[in-house]
Amino acid sequence: MSAEPTGFDEWRKLVHAPVVDAVSPLAATPYLFLRLDVPADCPPGEQAAIARWLGRQACPVIAISGPDAPDAVLQACDVLVDDAGEATAMLDNVRRAPLAAMTFVQVLRATEHLTTEQALLVESLAYATLQGGPEFRRWLSGRRAPRVPPHREPGPAVVLERHDDRLEIRLNRPARRNSMSLEMRDGLWEALQLVTADRSIATACVSGNGPCFSSGGDLDEFGTAPDPATAHAVRSLRLPAALLLRCVDRVEFRLHGACVGAGVELPAFGRRVHARHDTFFQLPEIRLGLIPGAGGCVSLPRRIGRQRTAYLGLSATRIDAAQALVWGLVDTVG
Repeated sequence: MSAEPTGFDEWRKLVHAPVVDAVSPLAATPYLFLRLDVPADCPPGEQAAIARWLGRQACPVIAISGPDAPDAVLQACDVLVDDAGEATAMLDNVRRAPLAAMTFVQVLRATEHLTTEQALLVESLAYATLQGGPEFRRWLSGRRAPRVPPHREPGPAVVLERHDDRLEIRLNRPARRNSMSLEMRDGLWEALQLVTADRSIATACVSGNGPCFSSGGDLDEFGTAPDPATAHAVRSLRLPAALLLRCVDRVEFRLHGACVGAGVELPAFGRRVHARHDTFFQLPEIRLGLIPGAGGCVSLPRRIGRQRTAYLGLSATRIDAAQALVWGLVDTVG
């Protein structure tokens, strides 16, 4: 396989081969890049066999859609693109982090029809697996020493302000671009505990102080967990997304500036999401040898679908507020 899409006549042979191990994270080519030039007269039984085969591949399946491609085959792919150029960034990222890329699409496939609670569990287990993997260790080894802030920002990491039956929840570490540190995570957890427990709060609105809503996980804290198993246990107990699910019918998000990683993963669960025109969204975790781990493998597919989520995660590309509105990632822009 290469960076050029493989035509149907060639990859069809793989479908009927007893074993295919030439494409995987452990092989020279860690993805399937296909042209879906499936003939219109392809029998339904073969269409179903192709779809099953695509869905069990241990690598991302990226495809250029053909005009006659059967719906079952289209839906079985992880990402659909219009042309080879659109796939370039994804293929490069997959080559650099093939284990993370495989794990990401496998989680998206496996959780598509699970409950949100079950899907969060699968995401956390997969994230823990990658925390102990070589790609994340490589990223950690190339990191500079953690930066030391010139001073501790005043006040709590999360500020609460109540007006009658409305609760304002504001992320309050603007100098750190509201990165999701342990301090921020615990502050959000406590705020969402209050919303969950107090039914007199009709609406809780989550926003961020400073230049952006959130730049995502605090990179200076990555790799500081004692071990992946303990990190999974902590996420099982303190993941804000899990608590948000219990009060999501009353929680809105107002976004601006950077919404990266956790900064988009958590808002995607919200009942209603408003973004300013300057907002942009990005899932960069694959570049760290990881997958979205703040709930994004669950929240984003339920808003924009599995294939668009895979596109964002594998390409690590930014999309602006206008595109997010078209996709349904946000509800209003202004």
